[in-house]
Amino acid sequence: MELIVVRATAAAAVARITPAVPAGVVWAQFGDEVVAGGAGAAWKRYRDATADAGARVVHARGLSPDRLHVVVQQGRLFQAHHPKVRVLHDRGRFLLVDLDPRQARRIGKRHPTCYGLYPIAAGDVVFALGGVVARRAATPSVKTLVDRVSANRFSTDLTALAGMHSRLSTSADYRAAVKITSTTLDALGYVVRKQRVSVNGKPSYNVIADRAGTDPAPRRQIVVTAHLDSINWEDGPAAAAPGADDNGSGAAGILEMAHVFAGIGSKLDLRFVLFGGEEQGLFGSKHLVANITAADRTRIRTALNMDMIGSTNTAARTVLLEGSPISVAMMDALEAAAETYTGLAVERSLHPFNSDHVSFIEKGIPGVLTIEGADSSNERVHTARDTLAHVDVQLAVEILRMNVGFVAEAIGVA
Repeated sequence: MELIVVRATAAAAVARITPAVPAGVVWAQFGDEVVAGGAGAAWKRYRDATADAGARVVHARGLSPDRLHVVVQQGRLFQAHHPKVRVLHDRGRFLLVDLDPRQARRIGKRHPTCYGLYPIAAGDVVFALGGVVARRAATPSVKTLVDRVSANRFSTDLTALAGMHSRLSTSADYRAAVKITSTTLDALGYVVRKQRVSVNGKPSYNVIADRAGTDPAPRRQIVVTAHLDSINWEDGPAAAAPGADDNGSGAAGILEMAHVFAGIGSKLDLRFVLFGGEEQGLFGSKHLVANITAADRTRIRTALNMDMIGSTNTAARTVLLEGSPISVAMMDALEAAAETYTGLAVERSLHPFNSDHVSFIEKGIPGVLTIEGADSSNERVHTARDTLAHVDVQLAVEILRMNVGFVAEAIGVA
């Protein structure tokens, strides 16, 4: 089996135009590139025809379709853990690799919060460029809230969180972070409670902050989440883990959004959640979702998650919207907010992985992760090097403006 990579035009990539491949050819879209594989006479004719479009051969022998697997990784953690695995196509967060299916299953179970693997499917859109949704006219009441996002407030909160030795979810520093964030949310007028979570037999906590809407009960609810904990996998759990980007940026983002919506009337309920134990296995979000009633679960309209929103890894400031097929309408609304209220470039993926939005999606609740584009270029995650010096506050502010615009529309601000 032979593999080629064909670069699509920007318009074709956005439109998800299916390439005219012959029967038996396996192909998948990685943004503005299509990877195709095949063998035989029909394949050779297709390969030769695409050569005029700039196709390049990336692998030419010893490969079968069942060995093709897509990797979704955080940072470069898959490649750091498995340097001998053959990478056939590298698009940062998304890889195409050559792996025996049994080995792929074993690897996928080993570090579920660091990377995920799945067999490639013919016609799979691994990730796509934004541009699906056209720019809309700004809504004045929403624009007012978007413009309340403060870089200074965000930076102050982030500095406090990243200044701790570590926010390991079962540590004293983590409990201090819980106290700081709970106090802030309480002072802003939210109804705040701590939810105890067991992380491998040790206590941790979620911080939950609620504000009621004005529609008749039972009202729908919009949930906005981020994990508060950090970890150092490189040097061990006792080592420094400032977690400025992962995920001080998302946690400080929760506090900033809470500032923006403080005292603002809305039709729907609004809930902010800071999770514990994400880095060790999504413990906080799994616990939350497992312990709400079926009736309350149906009240949740969407769950918006922020994880790593503060590192610029591309020429243009970029956000990846990651959800599942049940999240498409939510992703469209987020992209519309990005187009209307920010200068962000948008990418989209329907392969949810390794953050707290997954816990909601698994229960049938539309969830989307908002994360910095090309996060794989950020090799500082889970190390002592994830510090304030590497945070681009303006990228975080742009992502927060998008998220505020989306939430303001979703809850029906007065």
